[in-house]
Amino acid sequence: MSEPLTCEGETFVVNLHGALILTAVALRVGMKIGIHVLLTGKRAIADVVYVNLEQPRHCGINLEKPENIWGLSSPPDDWHKSDTEPAP
Repeated sequence: MSEPLTCEGETFVVNLHGALILTAVALRVGMKIGIHVLLTGKRAIADVVYVNLEQPRHCGINLEKPENIWGLSSPPDDWHKSDTEPAP
């Protein structure tokens, strides 16, 4: 069994459902990755859903469970609603 790959990354855009990230290594669409946000200490599992073909270290990820792992103090209104709540 091989060791999991660990690398550093940087977020550019974050929201309740995921983020646009820049990683130290290229990822592939369909990969399942673990995210650890150093500023908050929070962790989450995400799927790689987008890779920029011209810059393969720029990726879009979708969190398995929508949540604010990023530590934003003033998230948009939709962060307070779950996927099961009807829209107003």
